Amino acid sequence: MTPSWFHPRLAWLLLAFMAMLSGCASLESPSTERRSAVDAAAGHGPKPSTSGESAPNAPGQGLQGSGIGPVKPLSLNPIERPPVVSLRPPEDLWERIRRGFAMPDLDNELVTDRIQWYSARPDYILRMTERSQRYLFHIVEELERRNMPTEIALLPFIESAFNPQAVSSAKAAGMWQFMPQTGKSFDLRQNAFRDDRRDVLESTRAALDYLQRLYNMFGDWQLALAAYNWGEGSVSRALARNKAAGLGLSYSDLNMPQETRFYVPKLQAVKNLIANPEAYGIRLPRIENHPYFQSVPISRDIDVALAAKLAEISLEDFRALNPSMTKPVILAAGTPQVLLPWDNAAVFERNLASYQGRLASWTAWVAPSTMSVAEAARRTGTPESELRRVNGIPPKMLIKAGSTLLVTRSEAKDADVPEAVADHGQVALAPEVTLRRAVIHARRGDSVESLAKRYGVAAATLAHWNNVGVKTQFRPGQAVTLLLPTRATPNRSQAAAPARKAPAKATSIRSAPSTPKATSTQSRNRARASKA
Repeated sequence: MTPSWFHPRLAWLLLAFMAMLSGCASLESPSTERRSAVDAAAGHGPKPSTSGESAPNAPGQGLQGSGIGPVKPLSLNPIERPPVVSLRPPEDLWERIRRGFAMPDLDNELVTDRIQWYSARPDYILRMTERSQRYLFHIVEELERRNMPTEIALLPFIESAFNPQAVSSAKAAGMWQFMPQTGKSFDLRQNAFRDDRRDVLESTRAALDYLQRLYNMFGDWQLALAAYNWGEGSVSRALARNKAAGLGLSYSDLNMPQETRFYVPKLQAVKNLIANPEAYGIRLPRIENHPYFQSVPISRDIDVALAAKLAEISLEDFRALNPSMTKPVILAAGTPQVLLPWDNAAVFERNLASYQGRLASWTAWVAPSTMSVAEAARRTGTPESELRRVNGIPPKMLIKAGSTLLVTRSEAKDADVPEAVADHGQVALAPEVTLRRAVIHARRGDSVESLAKRYGVAAATLAHWNNVGVKTQFRPGQAVTLLLPTRATPNRSQAAAPARKAPAKATSIRSAPSTPKATSTQSRNRARASKA
């Protein structure tokens, strides 16, 4: 019985389709024949069997008895492969840095000059590179995480010789040499207890943030480096001048100060030395490709000397890893972690857990009013010499109200310093004024008010000195007592106006030291470490 779906026309179509497939399988195209000839000439075709028989389904042969021809190569062209990236780990950190070099090279006479300068001082290079081994691994890790060129890891060689305590004549500080205001722009805290421009982690984070911003601004690493040294505004103006004059816009084309002209050549010179130290007679200390330090949390205030002792490292090594701490105590609320050599971190934590004594011998105290150092020492129970030393207070200075001072810790002041004080404490000083008692002789028309205005004092105060009323009019030649600052002069406008009446000369009777409320602020000038 014929199925209901069968139709004679459908049967003919199926037979024709099968015949067509059979014909296609038994034919080879001309292009296939050409490929077979080329393969045979090149030795790519099937090789005769030593037994005189072909192995079934051998490569290059068809399926025997199937009517399907031999399988041919798809293409004559070799496959292009990307260069193979070495999976071998770097032998040391220097090799890792070399592999990450990505900035265009600069080649000019300034680079040659700096290479000669550095290669003539192998001891200097050795000192810098030995000092860098504490910090380089962390910097390289951060650069690779941000996909930035590893040449930037060499920049502290130029900025500070890898000395985190370096301070320039312009008050730039730290390994990356941040100016105070630039540091604040990148959230680097600068207070009475710490300066994050020197902090290894924070200053590196800020420097890389800044360099990335400059690169995004100029689209060129050499211009970004010039801006890091000279300022982005200066580089932008130099580019605008060159563009207006039809001049080039590369680093080498700009008219820059000498320091900036040598800045990138210095970095290029150091790069060349690191890339091939043997060629320049330079010896690099081996720096292993693993972390030098690790971060350890701090939950209580602790003296710096005690922290170093518990970590079983020298005070010098502790400060080298924690250079931002400017005081002899670590305030946990403002500095919740310290850096320690990798193998000493566990030692510190174990010794800290078993330590039974007092952790901190210093605390913070906020001055309630402007006062002398002697008065502050009396109120806090701290020897005056110690108070001056630990807070950097020079002679003849007053402590202004609201200043945060480090003072000796006592049983009554044993609580840890709160975060608001630890993060924002500042020391503000004012000059201590010394007054001298003097007597002048009044001129015609002088009064308490006119003399008070002339010498810059309150009328009530001058009246009190002379036991007279505020509205008193002095007789010509009458003796008037004044207490004047050591370098005090009459009000300039009053002294210059009446040319016919020069101010009466003050006759010094005796000196009387006093400490009235200060009216001006003078910043401290402390000795700074110069660049190594």
